[in-house]
Amino acid sequence: MSRTAPRTAAPSVHTTIVRALQGAILLGAAAAGMAQAQQSPALDRVSISAGAFYAEPEIHLGGDTRYGRIDTPDEKIDDVTLPRVKGEVLIGDSHGISFDYFRFDEGYGADLNGDTVVEGRPVSGAIRADANLRIELARLSYKLWFGKEKNVFGVGLGAAHLRAKISGSASANVSATAPVENYAWSGSASASESVWAPTVELAWRHALNDQVRFYAEASGVKKNGGNVEGHIYNGAVGVEYFPHKNIGLVLDYGIQKIDLHRNGERTADIDLKLTGPSAYVKVRF
Repeated sequence: MSRTAPRTAAPSVHTTIVRALQGAILLGAAAAGMAQAQQSPALDRVSISAGAFYAEPEIHLGGDTRYGRIDTPDEKIDDVTLPRVKGEVLIGDSHGISFDYFRFDEGYGADLNGDTVVEGRPVSGAIRADANLRIELARLSYKLWFGKEKNVFGVGLGAAHLRAKISGSASANVSATAPVENYAWSGSASASESVWAPTVELAWRHALNDQVRFYAEASGVKKNGGNVEGHIYNGAVGVEYFPHKNIGLVLDYGIQKIDLHRNGERTADIDLKLTGPSAYVKVRF
């Protein structure tokens, strides 16, 4: 005796509606997740900027010699154009890696006539100093970005590699009073150092529209102990303009403050401030 196979009940209207609602909810959740995973319009997935920093330098040099301590006055020197390269990579929607490199390589010459200081004593006469100063700074940092709309704020931690080299010569013919002493000498020397130091960075970016964005950023490098101590501060405000989707122009105004002290048998100090505008060509992907 044969049995009739059980018949599968057709889905009811109620079941169909429930399944449709479940599918709509899942689709909506997936769409919301995709929207959330998209980065802010103020950030790029990958970008590279190359350009120059047109700076007005102000410099102070000081150091111990076998003839005594010599300090130059704070002095503005000729404007310089410094090469600079930046790069950024966004991982996910809020994690970023950034790179920044610039180099200062300029000569410095000064004729110090009148009153100056040698070994802490006021002297009068003439000192001629010629120096070549080269400073290279490369920073690599991780940034965490907060916000997904047109405004984002970033906090970064990383490391900076600083390489400094100075070489020069000097001659002097000066005299001091109380007691009366005369100094007449000439000599030359050079020194170089390479150090790593931690860096902290802060940033803000705002997308006005698809073509125009504004930004502000600041960073600080601090080095304690060892042959070289000191700090480096950087700050800038700027605007980005993209006439094409992947290629744009970046303009900003910034300051670099470099204050270094070299320890050893004879100490030396470098105090360099660079202020001025920068211009970059930015490529983004």
